[in-house]
Formats: sequence, C-alpha cells, structure tokens
Amino acid sequence: MLIDFHTHVFPEKIASRAIAQLAERAKMEPVTDGTVQGLLDKMDLWQVDRAVVCNIATNVKQQTSVNDFALQIMRDHGDRLIPLCSVHPDADTIEAEIERVNAAGVPGLKLHPDYMLHAFDEPVYGPILDTAAQLGMFVIIHAGFDVYSPDRIYATADGILAVLERHPKLKLICAHYGNNYLWDTAETKLAGRNLWIDTSMGCREGLFPSQAKRILEKHDSDKILFGSDCPWCDVRENTAYIESLGLSSCLLDKIFYKNAQALLDGSV
Repeated sequence: MLIDFHTHVFPEKIASRAIAQLAERAKMEPVTDGTVQGLLDKMDLWQVDRAVVCNIATNVKQQTSVNDFALQIMRDHGDRLIPLCSVHPDADTIEAEIERVNAAGVPGLKLHPDYMLHAFDEPVYGPILDTAAQLGMFVIIHAGFDVYSPDRIYATADGILAVLERHPKLKLICAHYGNNYLWDTAETKLAGRNLWIDTSMGCREGLFPSQAKRILEKHDSDKILFGSDCPWCDVRENTAYIESLGLSSCLLDKIFYKNAQALLDGSV
C-alpha cells in the first residue's frame, strides 16, 4: 500500500496557468497537468492508493474559495483523495473557518509561510495553531528554503522549535525532511523532535542518500510520512530513492502507509 501525503492540484479553470507560472519560477517540469483528474490518473499509473492534497490560501481573499474547492474534492473523490484546507493568518475569520472545515471532515490544514509572508514563529499564527490543536487537526507547513522567497527562510528550524514550545499539543508536519534544502539543520536540530516530517523533494533537492538515511533513522519511526510534492516529483522516483537507502522493511512500511493511516484516522 502507498499513501502520498504531499500533493497539489488546482481548479480546472486555472490549473494550466498556475502550473505554467510555478514551473517557470521553480525551473522544474511538472509531471501532471495540475488538475484533480491529472493526479488521479498518475495515482493509477504509479499505484498510489490515496493522496493528501495540500491546498494553500495564499491571501485572505481566496481563503473561502480555496477551502470550498477542497471540500468539493472530498465530496467527489473522498475515497482516494484527502484534501487539506488552509487559513490565512491575516484573516479575521480564522476560528470559524477552521471549525467549518473540521465539521465537514477535513483532518488537517496546510500553511505556507513563504506565500503568507509571515515567518512561522510569528504570533500571528497562534489562533490557527491553537484552534487546530484543540480540534485534533494536524498542520503541515512548508519548512526551509523555497524558490519563491530565496533570500529569506520563513520556517527555520529554530522558529519551528519555538512554535512547538508554545504549542506542545500541536500535530505539526514539516515538509521536505523537516527543512527543505537545509539538510544539515534538518538532521541536527529537527530529526528526533516532537514533529512529523515528510519525504517530499529530497531526491530532487540534493539530499545525499547517506544523509537522508541518517535523518530517517534518527527521527521517530512513527512520525515519518511519504510525500512526493506531485506535480513536482514523480512518485516512482521518490519511492525508488527511499527504497535504495537500506532501511528496514518495518520502517519502510511505516513511511509508505502505516504512519499516514494512523494520522488520518486520528489514532495518534
């Protein structure tokens, strides 16, 4: 079984434009057309059983429409796709919006500090994180470097640890092995701490296999999630990379699906 905990799609009417703009900025070739059906087609090809879709509210005005799109994905494809919603820290309807999507069955939120233009350890995220923790929802963030803001790291390792200190009950997932491209920091400061990490993009962003293995074996084996960041990475490339590391079969099962199942069904 395989659960991909980090994917992205866009509404069909804007998918082609969004994908083209992001591909140009990142200098990466997408592996899907960015639509829901495009993701489902690749899941069939790559033998992915379920996928978590990380929707992002990059500004206050789009918050409701982004979440309505996520809820529509759940209604149409909830057997295979698990959409996450998003709230913007500058919105004045944070608690009500989180309660709305939680009541609809959404298990977690996606935040991208680089697009939201607030460092993750700023107090402005407090209402989001407090409400999510109270409702038992997890929060996944982009952590580390992002090509969108190459001159500033919005979710640093120290900032992440400060947030965990303030919100000890928060189920926090730090994407990209905990700190994208800042692999030494991910290994020395975040591996082994009370947070989840996903495996997205490491195979594309210069993470040497030896260091990836050290990070994954140092971290809590119950808090590692497989993620591809599709449409920016082929699942087969990512699974082959992880399988090449020489990890135990028990750990591989946890990474590929068991930890995701536990987080999604609320048993952790």
